[in-house]
Amino acid sequence: MADNLVIVESPAKAKTIEKYLGKRYTVKASLGHLRDLPRSQMGVDTENNYEPKYITIRGKGPILQDLRKEAKKAKKIYLAADPDREGEAIAWHLANQLGVDIDSDCRVVFNEITKDAVKNSFKTPRPIDMDLVDAQQARRILDRLVGYNISPILWKKVKKGLSAGRVQSVALRLIIDRENEINAFIPEEYWSITAQFEKDQTKFDAAFYGTDEKKLKLSNEQEVQNVLKAIEGNPFEVMKVVKKERRRNPALPFTTSSLQQEAARKLNFRARKTMMLAQQLYEGIPLGRAGTVGLISYMRTDSTRISDTAKEEAKTFIETMYGEEFIPTEKKETKSKSNAQDAHEAVRPTSVERTPAAMKQYLSRDQLRLYKLIWERFVASQMAPAILDTVAVDLMNNDYKFRANGSQVKFPGFMKVYIEGNDDATEQPVDEKMLPELVEEEQLKSEEIEPKQHFTQPPPRYSEARLVKTLEELGIGRPSTYAPTLDTIQKRGYVTLDARRFVPTELGVIVHEAVNEYFPDIIDIEFTASMENDLDRIEEGEIAWKEVIDAFYTEFEKHVEKADAEMEKIEIKDEPAGEDCEKCGSEMVYKMGRYGKFMACSNFPECRNTKAIVKKIDVKCPTCKEGEVVERKSKKRRIFYGCDQYPECEYVSWDKPIARACPKCNEQTLVEKRLKKGVQVQCTNEECDYKEEPQE
Repeated sequence: MADNLVIVESPAKAKTIEKYLGKRYTVKASLGHLRDLPRSQMGVDTENNYEPKYITIRGKGPILQDLRKEAKKAKKIYLAADPDREGEAIAWHLANQLGVDIDSDCRVVFNEITKDAVKNSFKTPRPIDMDLVDAQQARRILDRLVGYNISPILWKKVKKGLSAGRVQSVALRLIIDRENEINAFIPEEYWSITAQFEKDQTKFDAAFYGTDEKKLKLSNEQEVQNVLKAIEGNPFEVMKVVKKERRRNPALPFTTSSLQQEAARKLNFRARKTMMLAQQLYEGIPLGRAGTVGLISYMRTDSTRISDTAKEEAKTFIETMYGEEFIPTEKKETKSKSNAQDAHEAVRPTSVERTPAAMKQYLSRDQLRLYKLIWERFVASQMAPAILDTVAVDLMNNDYKFRANGSQVKFPGFMKVYIEGNDDATEQPVDEKMLPELVEEEQLKSEEIEPKQHFTQPPPRYSEARLVKTLEELGIGRPSTYAPTLDTIQKRGYVTLDARRFVPTELGVIVHEAVNEYFPDIIDIEFTASMENDLDRIEEGEIAWKEVIDAFYTEFEKHVEKADAEMEKIEIKDEPAGEDCEKCGSEMVYKMGRYGKFMACSNFPECRNTKAIVKKIDVKCPTCKEGEVVERKSKKRRIFYGCDQYPECEYVSWDKPIARACPKCNEQTLVEKRLKKGVQVQCTNEECDYKEEPQE
């Protein structure tokens, strides 16, 4: 019989750890939380100092019984849930249910599931950290008070099945605010002039800058013609040549947020998928004779800190694989953000020796792609900076300045392994455009001078990566909340994804406006960020959790009472669908459901006929000008767009039309054309060359 019982969250984790610990340990899984607030009621006694009412989660009774049976046999019980607030709370609930003294050395934490890390953690068990538990309780109770007070009002005043939460309401606000910006955007015209040169068989471009005194903006064609007339036929004189050596530092190792962003950019992974795969890599992968091993450190973190052991291993690996010159000469000190909890290391491979190539045979395609991303980012973060040779040349022509830039990689450094992506492209390479040798006062003749018209573009809608980045920058949410927040606003039907970007639904706008009017603090960015800071202060032991709850609820309760009394019922009227029910002959109407609009028989409940509606995209047909453009699917399930007046109007397009006329020709509709590098807005007029920069 085993002397020790160890309890973790998942069966996969339990299986891995049991192999490491040996016969004296029995390892069981709780399958996450066993106790929580009840779903059927508030579960928080606001009249009794916000005392929570915890119950066993439905379906978890047999698991708890089994753990109690095992606990009676064991001489010692170790609680080894994940090393964060949620894990500490799971351990606390288990201790209460199994009769474990929370002040005893019962809590074991490890940042990675490897044999050495797990064995070492059992040498230094500690009591349960009640500050961590209280921070989790405070978040859970805050979210319950918000959700279970506002949601019933929305059910009564708007529609059943709606909900509102602290972080999700701010995320929805950001998406709606951005949509309003886009709708209000008025494109502004501007021009560029590019002069093309060739010297010593090297071609290069110089862009119009302005005068020697200041930078000038070219706003219209007349201004462009004035410049062209002034420089026509004149030689360009090299006024200044500036050569510099520039160092480019590698990106820091991944945090939860940066991992989700980069996986979205480079792998096209949704946040939820990224975290699911990362959990698998963390909990352990069978590696043949080596057994099951956790391949990455804990994946919920806001720290970029790396352990000295991992740094030394990386240094040895880099020196062996790439050479001594790829080891940085200066010691790197990484500073965490001011609002970072910094409880764990950054997301990194548990051993840099386990290269993606070596792991390929053990991992699924998506597991490998994510592991490769994490491994490369970590290795690059420990490498020397890249060194670039840059040249900037100013050329003058009749008091007008043009500027040419060139760069070349002198030493690749970290770029030999990895280059960070950005929100507008899947890769961010160095633009290697070398200029020929140029000297001051040298004169050059331009081979061609090209003027080009441009228009300013509206801000892009939020992709998952961009929204996570914005939430993090604003201090909204924490590593464990990003993916669930994005999931919730989609499941509630408040937003949809169009070309991988968030678009608010009509239902989302209605809920947002209701919450905004009566609960302004809930969607106030500064207020929500301040609440997150208070939760961090609870974790640090600086403030009692019930004080934070009371300070919030005292004012919030007044808003609830006011909304309940004053909010007018918002009637979402059924719109005639313009066709009859094929079952009973009554009129079909559009109804608003949890996941958007659908078509239903007006003779409900006698007739329960429903069907999906053709998706309109709020664009008038560019051919007949009468119909609406709708989204359809071909026999092979490929999406295309056509007029809802078909067959009277035969308009059809594989590219999605958007509700903006071309700002250049003012005649044709713009469309979103899918390219390998993203989505590009183009004009459908063959004689018009208007295009916008592609967006990821």
